[in-house]
Amino acid sequence: MTIGPSQGALVVLSGPSGVGKSTIIQRLLEDPRFALSVSATTRAPRKGERDGVDYRFLDEATFHELVERDAFLEWAQVHGHHYGTLKEDVDTLVREGRIVLLDIDVQGARSLREKGVPHISVFLAPPSLEELEHRLRGRGTDTDEAVAERLQAARRELEAKDEYDQVFVNDDLNATTAALRGALLAAAAGSAPSTKAHTDRDEDPGP
Repeated sequence: MTIGPSQGALVVLSGPSGVGKSTIIQRLLEDPRFALSVSATTRAPRKGERDGVDYRFLDEATFHELVERDAFLEWAQVHGHHYGTLKEDVDTLVREGRIVLLDIDVQGARSLREKGVPHISVFLAPPSLEELEHRLRGRGTDTDEAVAERLQAARRELEAKDEYDQVFVNDDLNATTAALRGALLAAAAGSAPSTKAHTDRDEDPGP
């Protein structure tokens, strides 16, 4: 998919927990041509999170009212809470010519495809599930049970990677960020992005 520079671009980024998605997004945002669409959610703010910066924190009634008004590009229920991407936020940034990043899961990406919303979809994969487990345990924030649950979820997500336009294996954070930035800027400029060298290493990360 290619989009002219004056139109901006909508980019979906998905990948399992621990793959480095948040860090890559933060590095991309150092370039003012990129912007992050802040998701709305009904979950409570975590320590240090700011409304309108990390998420738009809404109560259930407000969220469902927005659903009824068809105000979301996509929305889903995850772990008992609702998450959604507001159309108005994305439209504003795209009209500015920005490359708008959506950090959404496989379910949300499928919803966008089903609605026919023009976008570029990117899946970030780990080199292997062993490496992903190493990263998750290295964070020191999850119990053994939580790590096992995240790995189980990662297996399901990896099964969906072929649904995406491009797959990047994050075996080196700097290289992956640079390759992804180049591919997305090329797409926004209207030229065909080339990620052949990077995606060739994606040989079904498995156990």
